[in-house]
Amino acid sequence: MENAAPLTPFPLDVLLGRIAHEWETRQRIFDLPTGRFWKRPDNIDLSMEFLGKPAATPVGPAAGPHSQMAQNIVLGWLAGARVFELKTVQVLDDIDIGRPCIDMETIGFNTEWSQELKVAESLEEYVKGWMIIEILRQWEPLEPFVGTDPGPHVFDMSVGYDLAGIQTDKVAGFIGSLLDAGAEIDRLSPQIPEPFAGFRDHDFPTRVSDTLTLSTFHGCPPDEIEAMVKHLMDRHGLDVIVKLNPTLLGFPRVVEILQKDLAYEHIRLNRLSFVDDLEIGRAVDLISDLQKYAADRERRFGVKLTNTMVVNNDRDVLPDDPMYMSGPPLHVLATSLLDDLLSTMPGTFMVAGHDGPVQVSFSAGVAKGNISATVGMGVAPATLSSDLLRPGGYGRLEPMLRQLEKDMEAAGSHTLAEWHQHSWDEARAGGFRGPAEAHMTNIVKGHGKSQYDLYANEDPPRSVDHDLEMWGCVACNFCVTVCPNDAFFRLPTPEGADMSGRQQYFVLAELCNECGNCMVFCPENGDPAQVKPKLYLDRSRFGLGEGQGFFLEPEGDGVSITARQGFESEAGRLDELLNDRVEGIPIRAGDL
Repeated sequence: MENAAPLTPFPLDVLLGRIAHEWETRQRIFDLPTGRFWKRPDNIDLSMEFLGKPAATPVGPAAGPHSQMAQNIVLGWLAGARVFELKTVQVLDDIDIGRPCIDMETIGFNTEWSQELKVAESLEEYVKGWMIIEILRQWEPLEPFVGTDPGPHVFDMSVGYDLAGIQTDKVAGFIGSLLDAGAEIDRLSPQIPEPFAGFRDHDFPTRVSDTLTLSTFHGCPPDEIEAMVKHLMDRHGLDVIVKLNPTLLGFPRVVEILQKDLAYEHIRLNRLSFVDDLEIGRAVDLISDLQKYAADRERRFGVKLTNTMVVNNDRDVLPDDPMYMSGPPLHVLATSLLDDLLSTMPGTFMVAGHDGPVQVSFSAGVAKGNISATVGMGVAPATLSSDLLRPGGYGRLEPMLRQLEKDMEAAGSHTLAEWHQHSWDEARAGGFRGPAEAHMTNIVKGHGKSQYDLYANEDPPRSVDHDLEMWGCVACNFCVTVCPNDAFFRLPTPEGADMSGRQQYFVLAELCNECGNCMVFCPENGDPAQVKPKLYLDRSRFGLGEGQGFFLEPEGDGVSITARQGFESEAGRLDELLNDRVEGIPIRAGDL
């Protein structure tokens, strides 16, 4: 692995140039094929409101690896995301996270928990993503694939993790710059290249975000949570969502669900995380008090279910301890917590059958198999991360939305409000308090349990007994789709080339943060991020690295290639592939 290899975002002109070049040469954008672009259906309306802001679908990436960089955000939008929980930003922007940091081999664990960029870089990435979406909404070549009106979208910022941090000038400046991004847009607009140059004088909306999901450490005192929400409402005039933890269920209940009902006996819970965390009684008071505080100031308030589950690390995969569990079992825990809160605080939440003022955002193991039931509970939005880290990546969003549309149409529901009512009526007819209890019962005791228990999620990804090589592999394409940063791309092997395999795979080194997810899903033995050719556009990054690597710079209509010592013999093969006149490197040579 490299020494001190931070993420190095691509400038706006490079990203837009890549979009134009990739569209012209292969009819894809950031390697996403048009078959996975989402287009609004004529007969089903998936629109919703998030803290009073309209969004054309109720899904999007959760604050995490899929909402950190501009290309991540654009990929999500193309695939149908319309609510984006931007990755959490905190004042400490030089934290050291062990690598790898993502383990999706079975149910899902991670150890990364904050932005990996400087605060100013995060701001630029979010504004670049905002601007690119605004451009693509009106780019004529995309109209047949995303429609003449792709619908509204929402950027929801996220900050953490304590009161002192969010009160700093650095974090306050970040929030203020998303509330009014005019200066940032004016700075970036001159970078817009052809064929988008007409947008240099475009009147981009300057209010990128005025809602916020508050992220807190596990064990954050409730009084501090309350103080943070009030500060964000009073100082910045924000509508606020508070992220709650699954520990609200209490240790005995989590043990019963996780280890007994779902048979995950090998997962060791961190009991101290329950002792220090918010308890259900105090949570009820906190929700009630903050809703009243918000209403008195004509602000909106909501809760998010849930944060990840703290567990002890005994898998010998990730280097840091503790780690955070997500995926299918977290979905069960979050649904159970939602049902408990609805029972304890009837009429409080903005969900099916309750019609209260407190919005409920849901993010826990959301996938195609449960999207209809999840949305049917009335939660909005249903954001996801774990499912996007599996093969297919961002391309999993469009089929998920189509599944929701199909189920709604079969029930005669043409709007989400009608779907919520259908789900409520069906649950009540079955003897349940509402759709949350009906869904919970199905996934803990009923037929749906087979998607969530150990036996459905214990098998690792398929593998073959072969060591991964720089050139040639099984060409499964997993490394391209499971990378949250879009760091991989592929090119067809030229006829007659001295290489095996149908496709060759490459790593854009500046976009790789060595999270380890491609290694988990690669069927062969080895880490694609280290074995496949690592291409550098930044000379300083190239100079810092060790092992194989290739620096690219423009030369005529193509690129010249400088190899690290010991890998000069591979430069010829790279030249044949990257300078291919049909496809070649997806980034225009002049933009390097």
